[in-house]
Formats: sequence, structure tokens, C-alpha cells
Amino acid sequence: MPAKDPTRCHVNATELPVIDHSPTPAQWFLPRQSLQTLLDQLQRLGYEVVGPRIDQAAIVYDQIESVDELPAGWTDLQSPGQYRLQPRADDALFGYVVGPHSWKKYLFPPLVNLMRSTKTTDGWQMQDEPQEPRRYALLGVRACELAAIAIQDRVFLSERYTDPLYQQRRHALLIIAVNCTQAASTCFCTSMQSGPRCTSGFDLALTELPTGFVVEIGSPGGQAVADDLPLRPATEQERESSSLARKTAFDQITRQLDTTNIRDKLMTRLEHPRWADVASRCLSCANCTLVCPTCFCHSVDDVTDLTSDEVIRQRHWDSCFNMDFSYANGGAVRDNVRSRYRQWLTHKLASWIDQFGSSGCVGCGRCITWCPVGIDLTEEVAAICSEPST
Repeated sequence: MPAKDPTRCHVNATELPVIDHSPTPAQWFLPRQSLQTLLDQLQRLGYEVVGPRIDQAAIVYDQIESVDELPAGWTDLQSPGQYRLQPRADDALFGYVVGPHSWKKYLFPPLVNLMRSTKTTDGWQMQDEPQEPRRYALLGVRACELAAIAIQDRVFLSERYTDPLYQQRRHALLIIAVNCTQAASTCFCTSMQSGPRCTSGFDLALTELPTGFVVEIGSPGGQAVADDLPLRPATEQERESSSLARKTAFDQITRQLDTTNIRDKLMTRLEHPRWADVASRCLSCANCTLVCPTCFCHSVDDVTDLTSDEVIRQRHWDSCFNMDFSYANGGAVRDNVRSRYRQWLTHKLASWIDQFGSSGCVGCGRCITWCPVGIDLTEEVAAICSEPST
């Protein structure tokens, strides 16, 4: 039996296609100078390629057409409440971790029109807002982000309730994952068993080496793209080098979250004094929910024009940190920061399990990095769960 690879942390993605790691050999090699061939191939197939690029001193996800738009030679330094870019010692294209963007904005957009009502001489005419079909190829998806997409699949593609807008975008999606070869101080994906190696949920997965990429094929769609790429079987040295590169990221992850009985521990400590302590620091700004790749809170509003002859029903991202989000029967149910922070954390790590059968956290660390006051989810959970229940 082969030795266990510590970088292989499996993702629960039951709603995604079954991953086929054939053909043999399972790993191929794409020269660095041929990465543009991949982008060109995706565009010929009708995909809008979305990948990492630098904008406003951060690595974000946006449409790209050329390899020259990738953040070559740049990396990110992250810690609680801090994010900085700095040059690398090499010209790696994917030598960063994760930034403020998550891929959910391409599957679950921040703002979408659902319905339009128009006043006519015959009365109000209502119709669904036509949705422009978009075929995205996501380039640079990390293992924790694959896990986040799988979680949102369970939310929006359940057997009982399916979001047709999400379903349309999801079925047209092609995912090109990139294995992490470095980690940030805020990463804790190993605790959530969501990384740092990509093992499922992708069409193609790349591990970057100085001379190119070791490629794994994860679906028939990925195979169709790979068939027109200048691939060759990866050599034993290239395989070993890619394994060592992935292990580097694994070894760099030091932040931990103990998930043993975490649901029961949190739900039996709802009156713990730490909730008030963290509330005294929390700004209730909703940054953590906006950067989170799994949060899906939203609201629906009817927006009229100045003449009130047309009404557009819109769905937009919202947050449980906003007081109005819990407004019901003339008042807010959660009218203080303590209750809103507790709602967010217990839902993410406890009641989410009751609803969807898994944690709502993938350990990407974004909520820690992008919190203006540096609140650390792992630190808060440890403080709450270390004392007896109340």
C-alpha cells in the first residue's frame, strides 16, 4: 500500500461529477511557454477565462486573455487584519495564496435582476428577467475554493430546492485548479480537510514548477481541453518536484482549528462571556461575510424607476452582520453585535452541519485577513470551547 501523502486532503463534493483520474499516466507536463495555448484553447471553446490579476494592490479574480495579465513574480503577505503584496524571488505565475475575491461572484453574483414589471394600458405586465448565458473557465482555483464551490452546490443544487440561476452558471463552468505551493499565516485548510492539495471537483489541476506545470485531468471536459494541448507524460523528477512543492504549502500551515465535536461545543456555550468580548472588538462591517467563499445570505428588493411605471426585482448579497437582515415584525431579532457575531459563527461551524451535512468553513483564512480589527475565528473558537458549557 503506498505511503499516505499528507498533502491529499479530500473534499466532500457529492453533487459534483465523479472524478476520473485516467488516462494513465495520470500526470502530464505543460511547458510554461504553452500556458497561453491553454488560454487560447479555452477562448476558442467559447469560455470567458477568469483568473488572477493585480488590481488596487491586491490579487483579484477578473477576466483575462493573456498570460501577461497574471501576477508573475508577486506574492501576498497575510496576517490578521493585514494584506500586502511584495515581489517574489522568482517569476511564478501562481505564487500567491488567496485575495479578497472568491469565485462565488461568478456563480452567485452580488447583484442580479430576477423579474421586471411594466405598467401598460392593459395593467401590469410581469416577466422573468432574461439571463445572459455565461460560460466561465476559472483559472487558479485553490483546493479550499473547490471545497467552497462544493458547499455552495449543496446549498443551491439540493434535490428539494434548486436555484435555476446558479444551476445555469454551474453547469456551464470549467474549473482549472492550481495546487498551493505556499501558504499564508492565516490558512487553516488542513483543519477543515479541504486542502492544500486539489483532489476532486476540478476539470484540470496544475502544479507550478519553474519550467512549467504538472497537469492532472479530472473530468471528461478537462480531457477535451487537454486533447488539444502540447502535453507530454510528466517525468519522475517532475512528479517528485511537484509533490515537494505541494508539501511545502502543507508544512507552512501552522494555524489550527479543533473541529472535534465543534457543533455541540458551540451550541452549548451560547452564553459564554467571550461572545461579549469579541463583540466589543467587532465593527459589524460584514467584511468577513463578503470575502467568505461560502456565505450566501442575500435579500430581494423591488426597485422602481422615477415614474413608478417599471419595477425591477433584484437579488443582492446581504449579511447577517447587518441589523436589518434580521428585521421581522417591526424590529430586528438580532439588535446587537454580540448576537450577530454569534449567529454568524455558530451558523458557519455548527448549525450549517444540521442544514447541509458539512461545515460552512473551508479554512481559507479570508475572514481573518480582511477583518479590519484582526479578529481570528480560530482564536475565538478555541477560547469559547476550552471552558465548560454553560
